[in-house]
Amino acid sequence: KGEKTITIYRARQDGVVKAALFKVAERGYAGDIQVLMAVDTEGRTLGVRVLKHAETPGLGDKIEVKKDKWIKDFDGKSLGDPSPEKWGVKKDSGVFDQFAGATITPRAVVKAVKGGLEFFAAHKTEITG
Repeated sequence: KGEKTITIYRARQDGVVKAALFKVAERGYAGDIQVLMAVDTEGRTLGVRVLKHAETPGLGDKIEVKKDKWIKDFDGKSLGDPSPEKWGVKKDSGVFDQFAGATITPRAVVKAVKGGLEFFAAHKTEITG
């Protein structure tokens, strides 16, 4: 698997890193779904938003915050909450809802966010300084 370049933006308060913001992507039903996520220094998500996707209107586009509040279910989540095996859609015994007729789309977003949290955990020292 090829190496990807990830640009990380650090949010500082009084010179101290408080959060990191970066993009991750995962293959959805109709192409890559690009996700922007903010993570605090403890590895908890402060917010997740979909930046770009080509998912089916009326089905997969519920990942957009302007269409549905589903994406807000990631707020405050971390690799330990839920436990690693619960990072999936309910159809896969996970804790996140899927959409009728569009399981691939939320499955891809869950995978992207979990991957982003794993990336943050693996590079926490470099990211937070």
